[in-house]
Amino acid sequence: MRWSPFLAAPAAIVSTVPASATVYLTTAQAQHAIFPGASFTSAGQAGVWRTSNGGYFIVDQVFGKHEYITYAVGINPNGTVKQIEIMKYNESYGYEVRNPAWRAQFVGKTAGSTLQLNSDIKNISGATLSSKHITDGVKRVLQMYESTLRGR
Repeated sequence: MRWSPFLAAPAAIVSTVPASATVYLTTAQAQHAIFPGASFTSAGQAGVWRTSNGGYFIVDQVFGKHEYITYAVGINPNGTVKQIEIMKYNESYGYEVRNPAWRAQFVGKTAGSTLQLNSDIKNISGATLSSKHITDGVKRVLQMYESTLRGR
């Protein structure tokens, strides 16, 4: 039997794990990007802060295609999305979800919004799973806000 280099190390050949994650924003940087000048108090749940203006800042993670995406959602006092920020992106492709125009589609959405890819949120070709999972994640965050945080 002959030795084959392709059978000796297949993981190195087919690996899709990126060399390192790209951290775009720390939690503090994301807080101040979404709510400039506000102060933040823990809301008693991991990754959830109440802002001095009555809104909420929530950090969440979704699975992209192979790796986690960490993002933040700013929610206005009236329950609408103020802004979302991509904080950490681990995938080697699909980073277009950081595009400000794509993220702006979430502004003004509420727990009652459709929030569905290819419906009220446009897909990004080449970043379909990241787009879908972030959209689903924002919907989940808004539903959590509506059921546990609103009116506190």
